[in-house]
Amino acid sequence: QVQLVESGGGLVQPGGSLRLSCAASGSMFSIGAMGWYRQAPGKERELVAAITSGGSTNYAESAKGRFTVSRDNAKNTVYLQMNSLAPEDTAVYYCNAVISRFSYNPGRNYWGQGTQVTVSS
Repeated sequence: QVQLVESGGGLVQPGGSLRLSCAASGSMFSIGAMGWYRQAPGKERELVAAITSGGSTNYAESAKGRFTVSRDNAKNTVYLQMNSLAPEDTAVYYCNAVISRFSYNPGRNYWGQGTQVTVSS
């Protein structure tokens, strides 16, 4: 079926950078909006950044000016470039995509397994 596979998480020092990648694989007809959410310990999952199939973006206020979301439609991949990372960015980051498996199917949300981002000195 459809899978979203994330990579790029890890440990980074404050002020550092990471780039997350999420590739969709499997049987798909089309991919709509894609985005990144995160969930810190004891907190609810929140939107970090999203991008439509046409390239329009939305960011959480905390991400604006530091994070950049992009996508490569030919590779079915969405990226999150994270700069100027701070300890409060520590969370599990989840990839999300709206995917139609067949031309006649409405899109539905798919989620990646999550990748840990830890910002610490």
